[in-house]
Amino acid sequence: MNTTTSTGFLDALLKDRLPTDQYDWLQSRMKLLNNEDSLRDIHITFGLIPRRLGREDLSVTAEESATAESLVHGWKLSGWSIDMTARILLLCNIAHQTNRDFAALFKSMCQTADLGESISLYRGTALYPQSDELDKQIGEGLRTNIRAVFEAIAHDNPYPARHFSELRWNHMVLKALFVDSTLHPIHGLDERSNPELARILCDYAHERWSASRPVTPELWRCVGPHATGSMVDDLQRAAESQNSLEQQGAILALCACSDPKAQAILRNYPEKARAVANGELSWDSIAQQIDQRG
Repeated sequence: MNTTTSTGFLDALLKDRLPTDQYDWLQSRMKLLNNEDSLRDIHITFGLIPRRLGREDLSVTAEESATAESLVHGWKLSGWSIDMTARILLLCNIAHQTNRDFAALFKSMCQTADLGESISLYRGTALYPQSDELDKQIGEGLRTNIRAVFEAIAHDNPYPARHFSELRWNHMVLKALFVDSTLHPIHGLDERSNPELARILCDYAHERWSASRPVTPELWRCVGPHATGSMVDDLQRAAESQNSLEQQGAILALCACSDPKAQAILRNYPEKARAVANGELSWDSIAQQIDQRG
């Protein structure tokens, strides 16, 4: 298997899974696009891929997942399908053609894409050559209210953590809450947490409380390491919640908080604090409960 580049790796994944005639069709189309400068041919091929190759799950092995991680830190293939993989391979090949303005092509394709095409376009962003123009279009993609498209950028994608400014990162995390998306699949969530995001999320929590609406426990994950003053009071309020998950999230956040007041609050929850220390209560365990609830 050629795993020296992400493009070679994607090609090898498809070669292992596709019947010879389907794989040969894809190769012939990519060869055609290497020799043609026709935007129309690119759009036609992009649209034909699901019908010609199918939409089955890619179903990668543990070894293949490890290879993806070794090629691009944070790259996960969970949720990828055959047609998505082929579309992203096609885009990766086009992106490395010196005679094309890939960012302009990417923008034009996003403007005319249907739902499945949009998801494929944004899911592969970590594999494309980075540029300011490409980054602008990915930022535009965050404006969508279609959760599946938003999650193609935000979930299991190392691009945001690697390239987003703090302002755009914070906007993405807050937008995830607005579109009722989860936070735990966001790569770099802990590493990119920051005091301004913690403040924004506490303001958001107050809006939810004022409207008598629940607050996702994952919100406190980005607050705990930066909580001071009134933010610690917010964590205490969440810890007193009758909602078990919100209380668990608050306890985890308090354990990550360096403010002395947080440690005083934790003394009221000795069993849960011990569960955190023993690894029985963690953000992973909360994520599992959220996923189980759907």
